[in-house]
Amino acid sequence: MQKLDGKTMDIVGDNINKLKEIFPDVFSEGKIDFTKLQENLGEFVDTEQERYSFNWNGKQEAKLIAQTPSTGTLRPCKEDSKDWDTTKNLYIEGDNLEVLKLLQKSYHNKVKMIYIDPPYNTGKDFVYKDNFKDNIKNYMEQTGQLDTDGNKLTTNSDQSGRYHSNWLNMMYPRLKLARNLLKDDGVIFISIDDNETSNLRKLCDEIFGEDNFIANIIWEKRFTRSNNSKTFATLTEHILCYRKSNALSEIKEPRNEKSDSTYTNPDNDIRGVWTSVSYVNPATKEQRPNLSYNLKNPITGYSVSHPTNAWKYSQKTHLQHLEENRLYWGKEGNNTYPRLKRFLSEMNNGMVPVNFWTRQDAGTTDEASKNLESIMGLKVFDFPKPITLIMKAMRIAMKSEDIILDFFSGSATTAHATIKLNAEDGGNRKYICVQLPEETNNDSFPTICEIGKERIRRAGEKIKEDNSNKDLSNLDIGFKVFKLDSSNIKEWDSEHAKNNISQMMLDHVDNIKSDRTEEDILYELLLKHGLDLTTPIDEIEIDGKKIFNIGAGTLYICLASGVNNSIAERVLEEHKKWESPRVSVIFKDTGFINDVEKTNVIQTLKVAGITDVKSV
Repeated sequence: MQKLDGKTMDIVGDNINKLKEIFPDVFSEGKIDFTKLQENLGEFVDTEQERYSFNWNGKQEAKLIAQTPSTGTLRPCKEDSKDWDTTKNLYIEGDNLEVLKLLQKSYHNKVKMIYIDPPYNTGKDFVYKDNFKDNIKNYMEQTGQLDTDGNKLTTNSDQSGRYHSNWLNMMYPRLKLARNLLKDDGVIFISIDDNETSNLRKLCDEIFGEDNFIANIIWEKRFTRSNNSKTFATLTEHILCYRKSNALSEIKEPRNEKSDSTYTNPDNDIRGVWTSVSYVNPATKEQRPNLSYNLKNPITGYSVSHPTNAWKYSQKTHLQHLEENRLYWGKEGNNTYPRLKRFLSEMNNGMVPVNFWTRQDAGTTDEASKNLESIMGLKVFDFPKPITLIMKAMRIAMKSEDIILDFFSGSATTAHATIKLNAEDGGNRKYICVQLPEETNNDSFPTICEIGKERIRRAGEKIKEDNSNKDLSNLDIGFKVFKLDSSNIKEWDSEHAKNNISQMMLDHVDNIKSDRTEEDILYELLLKHGLDLTTPIDEIEIDGKKIFNIGAGTLYICLASGVNNSIAERVLEEHKKWESPRVSVIFKDTGFINDVEKTNVIQTLKVAGITDVKSV
């Protein structure tokens, strides 16, 4: 029974609904486009400036956000990590926009494959709200799930006037930055449902280029229909695949038992099992006259020609096929046209992948949920992706030493899939997972990051346990955790300095924040120098002061206080072991005992040929 609300008729709303019934095309994100309304009524504006374009409200700001440098850093968190000293994998907690900016120098052109499963924009998804002026502060507010007014962050409701625009504004800068990290022959796979598929395709066409579109893969995510649906039950999802450039010209999928099962050897050919392909060209004789000729069935002796179509191969190649016994005329030799033998032994480069991934090959969401619940001991995450789905993409796109990036990591399926695939084929693929620490309603795992990290810990151990009969001593099941934060170096606040200049100058005598460690500063310097966050670091200690030897003697960093000339001498002593042609040394600016010792240190290094000496 409908309850009366006592309100009078909403005349404006009723008129809008009537207009929507008559002219649905004049509405965009719930608003009336009056230019389109004029056109529907027969009044057309000047069309001289018409051209194909893809625009939305906020696009220019989204471009600006992508180009605005980050003021943040990534702080190491050893206590949350596993196998810190040896692992090459990364798990980063933070807003992926800022993290992608921070990774630009260290991982530019190094990532072979990106897989992301972004919010689908169903009206219930959390959408990241970016602020190009100070996104680190914005991130802190998001981490606390509060906005600038202290209100709870809301979902991107489909009642919003900028429903699609909000989603596009979130995705644009992230994809723009992500492209920079891909190798020239790298690829990106993006899972998406029907809500934003068309917009995502246009967005990727703009960022990656239309020529670099590879496929719109249809994944059979489930096989039982839901009777809760009022129209069609959805059994599939899309995975858009783009390459970075034409440096990637060919993609092949590894062969498997199913594909190899079609190969037989009915004529006992000594070259082994084979399959056959048609010899007839789709093109007609008129279209390919150079491929039109009579050939002879060597078994029956009959001359053979096709009535309408050409052959696939030139007469010269055909004679070569005859000489190599590559033509198959049927078991009795009386087929109308020959077929060409393709031997399994020659198929070393794999097979062409298809754009329909069945549930048998790529798994289902139900299967993924059960697997995750089994590992974690309880239900912790809605709609995770199956490990088999990510592994299938990785087999197509990656080699054994490549890096995969997932900056919407969720329950860390990508990390799990990487470890499992390495365990299967002995590979050494590395992953970088990035996830915003969104709050959950789970007391055991208060944020999504806690779910992801614990899943990786358990998954790695389980994979080793399940493969106890194999030597997995080199399998990397560890990960280094980093957390997004503001820079370790104090920022000069010009507004605050106007009224508190004396206090500001006193505060900046030591320009390093008081709550930061030497390791915090160390990894910020690695990012600024464009070094991998898993670069080997040796620690040397002299008189209680640490010297970090990074990248086998290419960079030395000492961030201790009380530095004197003995530190410079120890750096030179260490440097003799490596003899790196180019060496940099960094000290903390306020770390020297006095200015005299600072000068002595610089001169000692300079005399030994080390001139690149900096301070932070």
